[in-house]
Amino acid sequence: MHGSLTRRRRAGLALLTSAALAAASALVAATALTAPASAATSATVTVNTGTSLGTIPAAGHGVNVAVYDGNMNSSPIPGLLRDAGFTAVRYPGGSYGDIYHWKTHTTEGGYVAPGTDFDTYVSTVRSAGAQPVVIANYGTGTAQEAADWVRYANVTKGYGVRYWEVGNEVYGNGHYGSGWEQDNHADKSPKAYANNVLQYISAMKAVDSSIKVGVVLTTPGGWPDGVVGSGDSADWNNTVMSIVQDKADFVIIHWYPGATSAADSLTKVSQIAPMVSTIRSLLTKYAGSRASGIGIAVTEANLNYQLNSATTALGAADSYLTWFENGVMNVDWWSLHNGTSSSPKTNDDGTPDYNDFGILSSGSSGEPAVNTPLPPYYGLAMVGRAGSPGDTLVKASSSDSLLAAHAVKTSGGVNVVLVNKDLNNSTTVSLSYSGFSPGGAATVVQWRKGATSISTSSASSATSITLPPYSITVLKASGGTASPSPSPSPSVSPSRTPSPSPSASPTSGGQGCSATYKVTNSWPGGFQADVTVTNTRTTAISGWTVGWSYRNGQTISSSWNASVSQSGAAVTAKNVSYNGSLAAGASTSFGFTANGSGDVPSPISCTTG
Repeated sequence: MHGSLTRRRRAGLALLTSAALAAASALVAATALTAPASAATSATVTVNTGTSLGTIPAAGHGVNVAVYDGNMNSSPIPGLLRDAGFTAVRYPGGSYGDIYHWKTHTTEGGYVAPGTDFDTYVSTVRSAGAQPVVIANYGTGTAQEAADWVRYANVTKGYGVRYWEVGNEVYGNGHYGSGWEQDNHADKSPKAYANNVLQYISAMKAVDSSIKVGVVLTTPGGWPDGVVGSGDSADWNNTVMSIVQDKADFVIIHWYPGATSAADSLTKVSQIAPMVSTIRSLLTKYAGSRASGIGIAVTEANLNYQLNSATTALGAADSYLTWFENGVMNVDWWSLHNGTSSSPKTNDDGTPDYNDFGILSSGSSGEPAVNTPLPPYYGLAMVGRAGSPGDTLVKASSSDSLLAAHAVKTSGGVNVVLVNKDLNNSTTVSLSYSGFSPGGAATVVQWRKGATSISTSSASSATSITLPPYSITVLKASGGTASPSPSPSPSVSPSRTPSPSPSASPTSGGQGCSATYKVTNSWPGGFQADVTVTNTRTTAISGWTVGWSYRNGQTISSSWNASVSQSGAAVTAKNVSYNGSLAAGASTSFGFTANGSGDVPSPISCTTG
């Protein structure tokens, strides 16, 4: 991954040299791919408003800006950010975060454009109605410099900057053999970073205890995740978290999956749930009772394939909503402007590719006029149209792999987001709703490949719509809660004899799922247990709840991969966002630690829904 990251840092400097690119090749004409005439396919989408996947986070919908970008605070920017619904803007620009000194507005070895100072940045962000996300300089800075920045921002100026990162991609400091991130510390190991992070957190929170401070992790499955460096006993993530433990408020990863084709690029959203699950397990391992309250932020994200394509627009919308559904608190696209040093080409989908990571044109040679929205801008703007912070994300499923579906429950109804990934065919979608009764007319908000604006129209129904090829649609249905259908009386489960050993206790599958409880470890005064949940139906389920009661006063102390609550002796465990959906016969598991003896309770119930 570090190669693409190095390229991004160089690309930022391309903003400075657009004049030197005047002799570059002229724009390659955007010619449509040879394709059969559009035909209609069909799909079904089911929306279950009773299955919550969390809420849209307050600072979730973000984008990066950089101090080398002389256009980052130009007059159109607040309006463009506001119109796209951005709620977070990250500063001062990726790897520049580790060479930027806020007091002097200078960098070591980099370029700082006029009009990009911290105060002007905050003014732009405030005008856009968004929140700042700030990188405190770890590479060439100090904990005191970071604390002074917090004091200036929140005490002297009263800006209320809440989210602060300690460094950018610090693992790229050369410790693992590849170095793109500046780090002047003599010891560049993860152990040194973690111990220094504790100093940063202490100094910064001594100034303002209300701020949230994040620490840098490697992206699960990406380099150098899993690599144990010279002199280390574990990889970066395990080393850092074993030292930081519960002292951080959030952890940080970056996501640049890359692809081999447009079709491949649109599948990369499948990486998200496993990555979040891996990080959650790491937090549970080291952060104790605070694990569930520690956030995950993806402070740089880009599909990193044919950067200015409609494909990337579709992938941006699909991935942001998927990150939110998996409980991530913030995602920041790379970037607002970036620039390019290569000649334009043609993307797989027929759109022009300027090889520019920006969502707005930088005006480099061969590009449209500065601040012209590029396709990814519209994809991210459709995320803003999907809902507002605090709105509830609910379960939506699609019958077609080329049709992604998401849904958001608002105060006025339900917004269904439909991403048609079929380049050549329109798709007629039949929608059904559970727990919600749509009214007659609906509003259709839509962007499609080649469009230079987002359209709004009306539809006679919220239960059927035909989507253009390669498009993003938000179908806004008004209405209210549907009257529940009478439920059949539950069948009586046979009584069970309590298990005499702490090895396992299964339930029956009469309620659509079964649960097996197993004690995996014990010590004086406590124990650890795992519960495996299995879908016993012949069709998929979208959620599950497991319950049991303790007989000897046991109390849950921590849990992972489930939301576990206890009232007296009764314990209830519900699925989390990433493990509620189970195919027929599929299983998932969660675990916990508890105080008391490790005997196995019985009976254990498991219900779906």
